[in-house]
Amino acid sequence: MKRFAGAKVVVTGASRGLGRAIADAFADEGAEVFVGYRTRAADADEVVTAVRARGGVATAFAVDLRDAADVERAFTALLAQAGRIDVLVNNAGTSRDGLFPLQDEEAWNDVIATNLLGTVRCCRAAVRTMWRDRRGIIVNVASIGALLASPGLTSYAASKGAILAFTRTLAAELAPKGIRVNAVVPGLLATGMVTRLDARVVAEREKRIPAGRLGSAEEVASTVLFLASADASYVIGQALVVDGGMTL
Repeated sequence: MKRFAGAKVVVTGASRGLGRAIADAFADEGAEVFVGYRTRAADADEVVTAVRARGGVATAFAVDLRDAADVERAFTALLAQAGRIDVLVNNAGTSRDGLFPLQDEEAWNDVIATNLLGTVRCCRAAVRTMWRDRRGIIVNVASIGALLASPGLTSYAASKGAILAFTRTLAAELAPKGIRVNAVVPGLLATGMVTRLDARVVAEREKRIPAGRLGSAEEVASTVLFLASADASYVIGQALVVDGGMTL
């Protein structure tokens, strides 16, 4: 039997990259997946079409995590369709590169509103039904940017570090109600932001990875599924690093 047969799983930022890999992995394990996106409607529809072609169940939904009212709207509609949320994966994120003295407040606010406050808002919306049902799983996607200094990414690092602190405290609050909260901390992956970096920069960073290579989205997705599964039933408030040893 598939591990997540019949489960209702919400993945934000699932139209491409790591989010898509996570949505695909849950769908292939029997979950009904809700594919969150902000602007990439065509990409989200492609994910849904591919899942359905493999015999899975998926629905795309638009949401702007920077807007509290829009998060409420999106989750109200989603819950009207799904009835409950069994697993929430907060994957959506953004970065605004630039040295700290040169970054304006708008750039900072955009990153914090998307990465940190977006995660908080989605958790708040999902926890209502999880609290009612006395069960549920939340997996927040952080980054090794929260653990290693990355000049030019101060706002991104701050948002991801805050997600780790938020995850620990939320886990302690919700565990007595049967809700498990954990985080996954991806390293450098051959997808997403890394693909926008200069190849020479990527090659130099790759040399610092003991595993000798970049990670794949699928490797992180399998870790997310572990954290959401019954195999991790006693794992609470942890940040599982998947980085090929880069932070050692």
